[in-house]
Amino acid sequence: MTDQLIDQSVVDQTNDKARDALDADYVHLGEQLARRGIDIDAVLEKVSAYTVAVPSWGVGTGGTRFAKFPGQGEPRDIFDKLEDCAVINQLTRATPSVSLHIPWDKADPNRLKQAASRFGLGFDAMNSNTFSDAVGQKHSYKYGSLANYAKETRQQAIEHNLECIEIGQTIGSKALTVWIGDGSNFPGQVNFTKVFEYYLDAMKDIYADLPDDWKLFTEHKMYEPAFYSTVVQDWGTNYLIATELGEKAQCLVDLGHHAPNVNIEMIVARLIQFGKLGGFHFNDSKYGDDDLDTGSIDPYRLFLVFNELVDAELRKAKRFAPAHMLDQSHNVTDPIESLIRSANEVRRAYALALLVDRQKLADYQQSNDALMASESLKGAFRTDVEPILAKARLNANGAIDPIAAYRAAGYRQKVAAIRPAVAAGGGGIV
Repeated sequence: MTDQLIDQSVVDQTNDKARDALDADYVHLGEQLARRGIDIDAVLEKVSAYTVAVPSWGVGTGGTRFAKFPGQGEPRDIFDKLEDCAVINQLTRATPSVSLHIPWDKADPNRLKQAASRFGLGFDAMNSNTFSDAVGQKHSYKYGSLANYAKETRQQAIEHNLECIEIGQTIGSKALTVWIGDGSNFPGQVNFTKVFEYYLDAMKDIYADLPDDWKLFTEHKMYEPAFYSTVVQDWGTNYLIATELGEKAQCLVDLGHHAPNVNIEMIVARLIQFGKLGGFHFNDSKYGDDDLDTGSIDPYRLFLVFNELVDAELRKAKRFAPAHMLDQSHNVTDPIESLIRSANEVRRAYALALLVDRQKLADYQQSNDALMASESLKGAFRTDVEPILAKARLNANGAIDPIAAYRAAGYRQKVAAIRPAVAAGGGGIV
């Protein structure tokens, strides 16, 4: 039996208040879906099985380029972070794994494994950090890491990634995500071809030590912190990298790492088609890599991404097994509440995509009926699937309304009394 940080009686009390209404709403939605030839219980089963990983760094307060405003009861270390992640999973029953970032989360691997198992948590992909300097680090990454002109700096970055793999093997991870901030801020600062060669050579060294049952996720980003050029700037370059490295290398898609108005769902479809979709970092954005709560700005785009994922799932696309993880920065909200909401929104997008009538959609596409093809997607998107999401949580002993249960439990106030307040500091993420 796993430990719970929120008294189950609090969850049960909030559930008791909403149970009758949920039962009625579920029956009503089931009748609606039945008229469309959809079995609500079959959808519920799939949604209940869907999970998304929580980023360890996401449970702390984020920051802007200019300032950071700490919140109450911020986690002091990875073990506090695991407790916060356990609360999210207890209430949503959708986030049973945590993704670590090294060196931020560096600790004895066996102790990490023991702490996670206490709450029934596992570990998702490992994340290396060569976009900032660690305390005591010999060579700086100010001018790059895996693509740095200095060989000794590149070697240091390689060894850091190999350390992440070693830690991951002990705690049960099966993937390494590599994102670098390497690039340039001025024309002429770097030779585009040479730094890309440096990067590829370094990644080949990392790939060579990847365990047979692991995957290597490469992540692209158009800009920031390098604003003139980045070494891995778009999905095309990312695809070239994954192809060059080998079968275990795949592309990770962060929803905020693209130019404005880019058709992300088409990128997803292309990567699926050629067996190179490694997974996602889910968030939302208005202007750039805002790292906002998932689905808070453009829930339809999130749905369209899942429309491609469900299409691939149903047709059993080759090498299709993407990893799903949240990646957000919470500056004005309680991070736990934001991650609870985001986990539910990702599940919502999946549920909505399951409602699309695939045969009708295919018929409209083949007959060039653009309006009805679009309407078949909109019809699914307009459906209120909250009863399915709530029922999935309830059936797994979670909360019908997880944010209400979280607030009723007073968890934030309790940890604030234990964890010392953090002084305001410079910009950046935790």
